[in-house]
Amino acid sequence: MIELLAPAGSMEALRAAVQNGADAVYLGVGTFNARQGAKNFTLQTLAEAVKYCRVRGVAVHLTLNTLVSDKELPELSNTIRQAALCGVDAFIVQDLGVAQLCQQIAPSVSIHGSTQMTVHSLDGVLFCAAMGMSRVVLSRELSREEIRYITANSPIEIEVFGHGALCMSYSGQCYLSCAIGGRSGNRGRCAQPCRQSYGYGRWDKQYPLSLKDNCLIPYLQELEEMGIASLKLEGRMKRPEYVAAVTGVYRQALDTSIVTRDMMKTLAAAFNRQGFTDGYYTGKTGSAMFGIREDKYDNAKWLQEIRQSYEGAENGRVNIRFHAIVTSAGSSLTVTDPQGRQCRVIGPIPQIARTTPLTEESLTQRLEKTGGTPYRCMGVRCDLEDGLMLSAADLNAMRRDVLNQLTALRARMDKPSVRRLEKIVHIPSKTSHPGFTVQVTTREQITEKLLKLRPQALYVPVHILAADPLYCHELARKVTVAAALPRIIHDGEKQKILSQLQTCREMGVREVLAGNVGQLLLAREAGMRVRGDFGLNLYNSAAVNLLRELRLVSATLSFEMTLPQIRDISKAIPCEILSYGRLPLMVTENCLIRSKTGACSCTQTSTKLTDKTGAEFPVIRDGQSCRSVLLNGKKLNWLDRQEDLAKLGLFATRLYFTTENPREVDLILAGVTNPPPFDPGANTRGLYLRGLE
Repeated sequence: MIELLAPAGSMEALRAAVQNGADAVYLGVGTFNARQGAKNFTLQTLAEAVKYCRVRGVAVHLTLNTLVSDKELPELSNTIRQAALCGVDAFIVQDLGVAQLCQQIAPSVSIHGSTQMTVHSLDGVLFCAAMGMSRVVLSRELSREEIRYITANSPIEIEVFGHGALCMSYSGQCYLSCAIGGRSGNRGRCAQPCRQSYGYGRWDKQYPLSLKDNCLIPYLQELEEMGIASLKLEGRMKRPEYVAAVTGVYRQALDTSIVTRDMMKTLAAAFNRQGFTDGYYTGKTGSAMFGIREDKYDNAKWLQEIRQSYEGAENGRVNIRFHAIVTSAGSSLTVTDPQGRQCRVIGPIPQIARTTPLTEESLTQRLEKTGGTPYRCMGVRCDLEDGLMLSAADLNAMRRDVLNQLTALRARMDKPSVRRLEKIVHIPSKTSHPGFTVQVTTREQITEKLLKLRPQALYVPVHILAADPLYCHELARKVTVAAALPRIIHDGEKQKILSQLQTCREMGVREVLAGNVGQLLLAREAGMRVRGDFGLNLYNSAAVNLLRELRLVSATLSFEMTLPQIRDISKAIPCEILSYGRLPLMVTENCLIRSKTGACSCTQTSTKLTDKTGAEFPVIRDGQSCRSVLLNGKKLNWLDRQEDLAKLGLFATRLYFTTENPREVDLILAGVTNPPPFDPGANTRGLYLRGLE
């Protein structure tokens, strides 16, 4: 049966989830999780939480799903070790370096790939499997057909989000919060600027980035038939009453295969944004998916009723069986749990009954009273001699004692094998002064001036190269060309991309710029060498060292890092950073241009969003798809401070052209050798100086 996985942002929320039928909970400890705004747990309270769940047969998944810096790796290693000793069942990870550390330090604990890894294809799942992960949480943007295909062909478990908040951007690929206020979603501190109002061209009270909450409750049987291992409920930032209500409704739906109007009312009362959506799952994206939170639904009576399901309550959920022996020689009671664990207590010697002797029926009725415990009696086997009597107090004491023994037994765990962190190798850079690479978005941006400057690599969208093989061949003769892949490639789009890559390869292009773990396998399948793009979110030396093992040509470090972090990170393979251009802040499955015009005109139309401060965010397409990339209005610009970048041990810094016309491209290229003064109104230093909160 499909696992029901509920959020636990606090101990109270954990009890709410467990008492309302969760099979597993996911929770965070300290700063290494994507919901730092939740109460979260300490290592001390984690041990308490795991024990509570273990007794009740509930698994605990620990979220370590943020990017981690080199300085934080020792603390993270201690967290991994202590969490394993507490008995957590799985680690949920985003960072490739963190995944490596989990495997090394606690090899007996399962590793799950977080939705922050942006796994949206079978190739992405296969990569995670090769990395030793036992489960992957798919991107929420996938349709039922895509989920079915991946699940049918996956060698590991698949988890999907069934209910709760939807990010506008693909998870793991959103940098809007960090660009606006230095609060990174990849570091667990998203300020949710997507829920704010924007206008098209000028500010208006519209909400083109605020999606309704996901709700897949009508499709639970379908998901189970697909073979989905786990259904995830979002909500670690939400209150315990929400967790109780939503978990209870989904538990009921899974158990009965029935969804009633009252169940839907409960979900809406718990939280909604002008209703719910199943748009991604059904493939019906568009304006109907958007909504905002209007009412708080703080009905005191409703909240109190929900709290009664877990406050001081113990809804027996562990099935047990008793075996009672009552003979003239003595009495005993044995309990057996679903895993075959047994506990036994010896009771008093029965008396000869003077009036009403003990019967099998009365003995069973007494032992079945397991209320207030984690247990539910599913049967009593009696070996009873006639004419004997045991008092109700004696039977109650035997039942209480044997269940206490069982609770203690179920709370125990074998100590897992844990290891100390091996020293992470720091490989210094072999380059003394960086060159530059160039990434273009349109063919027109490949100017003669650009080619004469001979960048160390030219990143060109694969569809542009494949559309004109002769032009592709000429480019490849003049400069090192890498085919830049779209940010997102679903399984249904793979063959087209492979065909384009084959054309590029025949024309002399041998490298690919890939920003997703699934694209690493796709590029290998095409026989191409791989350069890692910023979408891989490389933030520490362990992750960069891994890419050396995977034989990548180069790596682009996260633009959420500071200059000292970039300087000090291992350069196991040649590393570059973005030094000029509009940073891509979101990649969205919903076309932002269609949301404006009502029709898909993104091939001919460009647009921009404007927030209430007047800041503008241009929108472009992701490759040839109808997906949108939201760009920063200000351009990252370090052209006038190249001497600072020269101290970082990089092989190159990248100029990233998006909305620039050919004349603007040439002006920027001239600035490589003769930079103009920095204009703070149009440019930004990004996070390289100020860092993240």
